Amino acid sequence: MCRVIGSPLPDPESLRCFLGLAERLNFRAAAATVGLSPAAFGSRIKGLEEALGATLFARTTRSVRLTASGEALVPQARRCIEEARRCAEVAKLGELPSFELTVGTRYELGMSWLLPAIDELAALTPQRALHLYFGDTPDLLPRMQRGQLDCVVTSARIADASFDYARLHEERYVLVASPRTLAGHALRRPEDAARHTLIDAHADLPLFRYFLDARPSEELWRFARVDFFGTIAAIRARVLAHAGVAVLPHYFVKADLTCGRLRTVAPRTKLPSDWFRLVWRQGHPRTSQLHVLASQLSKQPLR
Repeated sequence: MCRVIGSPLPDPESLRCFLGLAERLNFRAAAATVGLSPAAFGSRIKGLEEALGATLFARTTRSVRLTASGEALVPQARRCIEEARRCAEVAKLGELPSFELTVGTRYELGMSWLLPAIDELAALTPQRALHLYFGDTPDLLPRMQRGQLDCVVTSARIADASFDYARLHEERYVLVASPRTLAGHALRRPEDAARHTLIDAHADLPLFRYFLDARPSEELWRFARVDFFGTIAAIRARVLAHAGVAVLPHYFVKADLTCGRLRTVAPRTKLPSDWFRLVWRQGHPRTSQLHVLASQLSKQPLR
């Protein structure tokens, strides 16, 4: 143990022993992973507990389990080990060490925005290697929770307190249709919806809710049918094929609106917006670098 002005500071090797035992909950197996005898390993754990003034493991003749203090120490110990490793890298190389970040994203956003920015982001932080993983939010967030992804770019509202995030860009929405669709039947009032097909992403997370949230609550928009196509790229393709109307992110159909392939329906209705955020697990060892990445992404215009 190191001591500074009488206060105990756990050394990295003791923390490494602690994490080995926290993972395996078996003294002999954990001792083997760090190359110590069971007796020497037990002394390490005992010394750590004495230095911290806390019992980290509850032991019986048949089992070992983490105490509340031990469970609380696990994420902090992991961060300390990572920082100790980085200290060694910096001292050895005399420069910022290289590292990797894997970013989860929706396919359309990744292809239209993140992928074109990869080279510029690499030039801004040369020691950082960025990898992209494409998926839907229900897949991305669990992968991040399990440590398979370092962070996720999403506009989904995150209620999990174990995640941190930084805002990147506002995501505005518009109700759109092709000129041919609107020429066949106007869509100005709720009763007009009966002559149209609504194209949306999912029944449980409809994009059309953005339009409904901006309208009087007593209005009933009952469409002739509702088709679900999962992704905004598929929705846009169906709207361009005159198959119906849909709420889509403005950035994704901006070019279509500019050239007249699509038109805004009810343009005076201001739809509520969300934010694209960079989201990561609390206590991530690269938190400072994730803030750097978030700052860089916020300066990359949506495409």
